[in-house]
Amino acid sequence: MQIRPPFMVSYSITTKCNLKCKHCYSDSVEQAAPDELSTGEAFHLIDDLSRWGIGLLIIDGGEPLCRKDLLDIVKYAYSKGIRTTIGTNATLIDRPLAQKLVEAGVMAVAISIDGADAQTHDSFRGIKGAFEQTAKGIEACRDVSLPFQLNMVIRKDTLSQLKDMMRLVVEYGANAAELFDLVAAGRAKEECKEQELSPDEKRQAMELLAEAQADYPLIIRVPACPMYPLLLQQKNIRPRHFPVEMLRRVPYYGRGCAAGMPGGYVMVRSNGEVNPCMALCQIVWK
Repeated sequence: MQIRPPFMVSYSITTKCNLKCKHCYSDSVEQAAPDELSTGEAFHLIDDLSRWGIGLLIIDGGEPLCRKDLLDIVKYAYSKGIRTTIGTNATLIDRPLAQKLVEAGVMAVAISIDGADAQTHDSFRGIKGAFEQTAKGIEACRDVSLPFQLNMVIRKDTLSQLKDMMRLVVEYGANAAELFDLVAAGRAKEECKEQELSPDEKRQAMELLAEAQADYPLIIRVPACPMYPLLLQQKNIRPRHFPVEMLRRVPYYGRGCAAGMPGGYVMVRSNGEVNPCMALCQIVWK
């Protein structure tokens, strides 16, 4: 029997990060881990992924832009015909770097925004001024026509800001909104477990998002919450700005978790270990 390769692979290229996010599932720190794959080993990984025939590579971290060889690794993936995106906090992106990302072959970036204002975002990300620097990174991406989506964590402190956060996505010019409800994994178990939504709060958030999708100009994705696509279907949400068939791009819409499906998803840790899901591994191991 032929085994289908995963469509999507995320590679946490480093544990090094320039922020101190309270919810970090990978426990990222100021220094790179001693067992991170070298440049050559990362190339070998990409060779394997190319032979595997994956559809999409997501490079994240930590903060991937903290690795000096990131552009070399992206260029190598591009040379192998692998569609590559980057998950970043965008605080290190200026216009010259954004242009280099485009030239290296990055097809899009996912940028984290965790609040509708600087105070909410910065307190969660652990560094004052992070919101302003991220906004500058977003502007740099727009200037060089590098497509981006915004990723946001829903927690108790942002539940009341959801509408304003969704408005920011449109105002910034993103091409999609991706929201994650807080999972008590990694550093979140120690620093912000009290921020987890209750079942009632989670349903409140998913109801709001499902109803908003009808008139929202972008696709709203909630990768870790099957309740959201169920509500889209139960409410028979029919978007006004794009064909209803595009809702099939929403995780869990008519299918199960990608981490447990053929043609789904796996993640590779910075040391090369392959796991079905980083959040799941952190919950189990710690």
